[in-house]
Amino acid sequence: MEAQIIETLKEAGKALKAGEIAELSGIDKKDVDKVIKVLKSENKLYCPKRCFYDIQK
Repeated sequence: MEAQIIETLKEAGKALKAGEIAELSGIDKKDVDKVIKVLKSENKLYCPKRCFYDIQK
């Protein structure tokens, strides 16, 4: 699931909200929220602005 979320963000090429990530990846939003927390703690994602997430470059 983590790889799928990262791939979705790479394809989008911009920061997305959790709901947008869920819609584009086909993963339930609750699961997306959980994985986002894990990815942020591993410094694989960051928040360029409130409620938006992007991959760490």
